[in-house]
Amino acid sequence: MKRSTINDIMGAADDMIRSYGFQLPPFAYWTPEEFKARVKEAEALIQARCGWDITDYGAGRFDEMGLFLFTLRNGRLADLQRGGGMCYAEKLLISRQDQLSPMHTHVIKAEDIINRGGATMVVELFGSDDDGNFAEDRGGMVMCDGIPRAFAPGEKLKFAPGESLTLMPGDWHAFWGEGGDVLIGEVSTVNDDETDNIFREPIGRFAEIEEDVAPAHLLVSDYAKWLA
Repeated sequence: MKRSTINDIMGAADDMIRSYGFQLPPFAYWTPEEFKARVKEAEALIQARCGWDITDYGAGRFDEMGLFLFTLRNGRLADLQRGGGMCYAEKLLISRQDQLSPMHTHVIKAEDIINRGGATMVVELFGSDDDGNFAEDRGGMVMCDGIPRAFAPGEKLKFAPGESLTLMPGDWHAFWGEGGDVLIGEVSTVNDDETDNIFREPIGRFAEIEEDVAPAHLLVSDYAKWLA
Protein backbone atom coordinates (compact mmCIF):
# COMPACT_ATOMS: atom_id res chain seq x y z
CA MET A 1 0.00 0.00 0.00
CA LYS A 2 1.18 3.53 -0.69
CA ARG A 3 1.75 5.69 2.38
CA SER A 4 -0.34 8.42 0.76
CA THR A 5 -3.27 5.98 0.55
CA ILE A 6 -2.80 5.04 4.21
CA ASN A 7 -2.82 8.72 5.19
CA ASP A 8 -6.07 9.23 3.26
CA ILE A 9 -7.67 6.18 4.92
CA MET A 10 -6.71 7.54 8.35
CA GLY A 11 -8.37 10.87 7.64
CA ALA A 12 -11.57 9.32 6.30
CA ALA A 13 -11.72 6.86 9.21
CA ASP A 14 -11.30 9.63 11.78
CA ASP A 15 -14.17 11.54 10.14
CA MET A 16 -16.42 8.47 10.26
CA ILE A 17 -15.55 7.68 13.86
CA ARG A 18 -16.33 11.26 14.92
CA SER A 19 -19.61 11.19 13.00
CA TYR A 20 -20.85 8.44 15.34
CA GLY A 21 -19.87 10.30 18.50
CA PHE A 22 -16.58 8.54 19.19
CA GLN A 23 -13.28 10.31 19.77
CA LEU A 24 -9.86 8.73 19.41
CA PRO A 25 -7.36 9.29 22.25
CA PRO A 26 -4.77 12.11 22.04
CA PHE A 27 -1.88 9.84 21.05
CA ALA A 28 -3.75 9.01 17.84
CA TYR A 29 -2.86 12.46 16.53
CA TRP A 30 0.84 12.50 17.38
CA THR A 31 3.10 13.02 14.41
CA PRO A 32 6.00 10.58 13.96
CA GLU A 33 8.28 13.27 15.39
CA GLU A 34 6.10 13.67 18.47
CA PHE A 35 6.04 9.90 18.94
CA LYS A 36 9.85 9.76 18.77
CA ALA A 37 10.14 12.60 21.28
CA ARG A 38 7.77 10.86 23.70
CA VAL A 39 8.95 7.30 23.17
CA LYS A 40 9.90 6.77 26.82
CA GLU A 41 6.53 7.79 28.23
CA ALA A 42 4.76 5.90 25.44
CA GLU A 43 6.60 2.63 26.13
CA ALA A 44 3.48 0.87 27.39
CA LEU A 45 1.48 1.97 24.32
CA ILE A 46 4.19 0.69 22.02
CA GLN A 47 4.53 -2.65 23.79
CA ALA A 48 0.75 -3.11 23.72
CA ARG A 49 0.70 -2.10 20.02
CA CYS A 50 -2.02 0.45 20.56
CA GLY A 51 -2.74 2.77 17.66
CA TRP A 52 -3.48 2.83 13.93
CA ASP A 53 -3.60 -0.43 11.96
CA ILE A 54 -4.50 -0.51 8.26
CA THR A 55 -4.06 -3.70 6.29
CA ASP A 56 -4.63 -5.16 2.86
CA TYR A 57 -3.44 -8.56 4.14
CA GLY A 58 -0.47 -8.26 1.78
CA ALA A 59 -2.69 -8.72 -1.28
CA GLY A 60 -2.56 -5.15 -2.61
CA ARG A 61 -6.36 -4.92 -3.04
CA PHE A 62 -7.47 -2.90 -0.02
CA ASP A 63 -10.89 -1.98 -1.42
CA GLU A 64 -11.68 -5.67 -1.99
CA MET A 65 -9.86 -7.27 0.94
CA GLY A 66 -8.71 -5.11 3.82
CA LEU A 67 -9.58 -3.57 7.14
CA PHE A 68 -9.10 -0.40 9.18
CA LEU A 69 -8.42 -0.89 12.90
CA PHE A 70 -7.44 1.30 15.82
CA THR A 71 -6.37 -0.44 19.03
CA LEU A 72 -7.56 1.74 21.90
CA ARG A 73 -6.25 -0.41 24.76
CA ASN A 74 -4.66 -3.80 25.14
CA GLY A 75 -3.86 -5.86 28.22
CA ARG A 76 -0.95 -8.05 29.18
CA LEU A 77 -0.63 -11.69 28.22
CA ALA A 78 1.02 -12.35 31.59
CA ASP A 79 -2.12 -11.09 33.34
CA LEU A 80 -4.30 -13.29 31.15
CA GLN A 81 -2.14 -16.32 31.89
CA ARG A 82 -2.34 -15.80 35.65
CA GLY A 83 -6.08 -15.02 35.51
CA GLY A 84 -6.09 -11.52 36.94
CA GLY A 85 -5.29 -7.95 35.98
CA MET A 86 -5.61 -6.30 32.58
CA CYS A 87 -6.95 -9.23 30.58
CA TYR A 88 -8.92 -7.24 27.98
CA ALA A 89 -8.51 -5.23 24.78
CA GLU A 90 -10.65 -2.80 22.78
CA LYS A 91 -10.57 -1.73 19.14
CA LEU A 92 -12.52 0.30 16.63
CA LEU A 93 -12.75 -1.16 13.12
CA ILE A 94 -14.19 0.04 9.85
CA SER A 95 -15.33 -2.58 7.37
CA ARG A 96 -16.16 -0.96 4.05
CA GLN A 97 -18.98 -2.05 1.80
CA ASP A 98 -18.16 -5.49 0.34
CA GLN A 99 -14.60 -5.26 1.73
CA LEU A 100 -13.66 -8.73 2.93
CA SER A 101 -11.84 -9.43 6.17
CA PRO A 102 -10.85 -13.00 5.23
CA MET A 103 -11.64 -16.25 6.98
CA HIS A 104 -9.65 -16.69 10.20
CA THR A 105 -9.82 -17.75 13.82
CA HIS A 106 -7.87 -17.21 17.03
CA VAL A 107 -6.16 -19.60 19.41
CA ILE A 108 -6.40 -17.42 22.53
CA LYS A 109 -8.65 -14.45 21.87
CA ALA A 110 -12.39 -14.39 22.51
CA GLU A 111 -14.10 -11.30 21.11
CA ASP A 112 -17.32 -9.39 20.92
CA ILE A 113 -17.83 -7.75 17.51
CA ILE A 114 -20.38 -4.95 17.76
CA ASN A 115 -22.02 -2.97 14.97
CA ARG A 116 -21.55 0.58 16.30
CA GLY A 117 -23.13 2.34 13.33
CA GLY A 118 -23.57 2.47 9.59
CA ALA A 119 -24.77 -0.33 7.36
CA THR A 120 -25.22 -4.07 7.98
CA MET A 121 -22.32 -6.17 9.28
CA VAL A 122 -22.23 -9.62 7.69
CA VAL A 123 -20.27 -12.43 9.39
CA GLU A 124 -19.72 -15.78 7.66
CA LEU A 125 -19.10 -18.64 10.08
CA PHE A 126 -17.63 -22.14 10.10
CA GLY A 127 -16.70 -24.49 12.92
CA SER A 128 -13.45 -26.32 13.64
CA ASP A 129 -12.48 -29.96 13.41
CA ASP A 130 -11.25 -31.85 16.47
CA ASP A 131 -7.77 -30.31 16.05
CA GLY A 132 -9.05 -26.75 15.72
CA ASN A 133 -8.59 -26.58 11.96
CA PHE A 134 -11.11 -25.09 9.53
CA ALA A 135 -13.97 -27.49 8.88
CA GLU A 136 -16.17 -26.73 5.88
CA ASP A 137 -18.75 -29.27 7.08
CA ARG A 138 -19.12 -28.08 10.68
CA GLY A 139 -21.19 -25.39 12.26
CA GLY A 140 -21.29 -24.38 15.89
CA MET A 141 -22.80 -22.08 18.47
CA VAL A 142 -22.22 -18.36 19.03
CA MET A 143 -23.77 -15.72 21.24
CA CYS A 144 -25.72 -12.90 19.58
CA ASP A 145 -26.32 -10.08 22.08
CA GLY A 146 -25.89 -12.65 24.84
CA ILE A 147 -28.38 -15.12 23.33
CA PRO A 148 -27.10 -18.51 22.07
CA ARG A 149 -27.55 -19.12 18.35
CA ALA A 150 -26.58 -22.21 16.38
CA PHE A 151 -25.03 -21.68 12.96
CA ALA A 152 -24.71 -23.99 9.98
CA PRO A 153 -21.37 -24.28 8.12
CA GLY A 154 -20.95 -21.21 5.93
CA GLU A 155 -23.99 -19.45 7.36
CA LYS A 156 -23.92 -15.65 7.02
CA LEU A 157 -25.34 -13.82 10.03
CA LYS A 158 -26.34 -10.18 9.62
CA PHE A 159 -26.10 -7.51 12.32
CA ALA A 160 -27.75 -4.09 12.31
CA PRO A 161 -26.35 -1.16 14.33
CA GLY A 162 -26.43 -2.02 18.03
CA GLU A 163 -26.31 -5.77 17.48
CA SER A 164 -23.32 -7.92 18.36
CA LEU A 165 -21.69 -11.32 18.08
CA THR A 166 -19.43 -13.15 20.54
CA LEU A 167 -16.76 -15.36 18.97
CA MET A 168 -14.68 -17.91 20.84
CA PRO A 169 -11.34 -19.46 19.82
CA GLY A 170 -12.03 -21.97 17.07
CA ASP A 171 -14.97 -20.04 15.59
CA TRP A 172 -13.83 -19.42 12.01
CA HIS A 173 -15.16 -16.12 10.67
CA ALA A 174 -14.97 -13.65 7.81
CA PHE A 175 -16.87 -10.36 7.68
CA TRP A 176 -17.72 -7.34 5.53
CA GLY A 177 -20.12 -4.42 5.24
CA GLU A 178 -23.36 -4.83 3.31
CA GLY A 179 -25.13 -1.81 1.86
CA GLY A 180 -22.44 0.60 3.06
CA ASP A 181 -19.53 1.02 5.46
CA VAL A 182 -19.78 -0.22 9.06
CA LEU A 183 -18.16 1.11 12.23
CA ILE A 184 -17.38 -1.92 14.39
CA GLY A 185 -16.40 -2.11 18.04
CA GLU A 186 -14.29 -5.03 19.23
CA VAL A 187 -14.02 -5.95 22.91
CA SER A 188 -11.83 -8.97 23.56
CA THR A 189 -9.35 -10.75 25.71
CA VAL A 190 -5.72 -9.68 25.28
CA ASN A 191 -4.95 -9.16 21.60
CA ASP A 192 -1.83 -10.45 19.84
CA ASP A 193 -1.92 -9.70 16.12
CA GLU A 194 1.59 -11.08 15.64
CA THR A 195 0.79 -14.71 16.48
CA ASP A 196 -2.92 -15.20 17.26
CA ASN A 197 -4.49 -14.68 13.81
CA ILE A 198 -4.85 -18.04 12.05
CA PHE A 199 -6.00 -17.53 8.45
CA ARG A 200 -7.57 -20.22 6.30
CA GLU A 201 -5.44 -19.11 3.34
CA PRO A 202 -1.72 -18.29 3.63
CA ILE A 203 -1.91 -14.49 3.67
CA GLY A 204 -0.13 -11.77 5.60
CA ARG A 205 -1.57 -9.81 8.50
CA PHE A 206 0.18 -6.51 7.75
CA ALA A 207 0.59 -4.44 4.58
CA GLU A 208 3.80 -3.83 2.68
CA ILE A 209 4.21 -0.05 2.51
CA GLU A 210 5.52 2.07 -0.35
CA GLU A 211 6.89 5.29 1.17
CA ASP A 212 5.73 7.79 -1.45
CA VAL A 213 5.02 10.51 1.17
CA ALA A 214 5.75 11.05 4.86
CA PRO A 215 3.39 9.30 7.31
CA ALA A 216 0.75 11.47 8.94
CA HIS A 217 0.73 9.10 11.93
CA LEU A 218 2.56 5.87 12.63
CA LEU A 219 0.93 2.47 12.23
CA VAL A 220 1.50 -0.16 14.90
CA SER A 221 3.52 -2.03 12.28
CA ASP A 222 5.79 1.04 11.97
CA TYR A 223 6.87 1.10 15.62
CA ALA A 224 9.80 -1.29 15.33
CA LYS A 225 11.30 0.60 12.38
CA TRP A 226 10.50 4.22 13.25
CA LEU A 227 10.94 4.17 17.02
CA ALA A 228 13.98 1.91 17.35
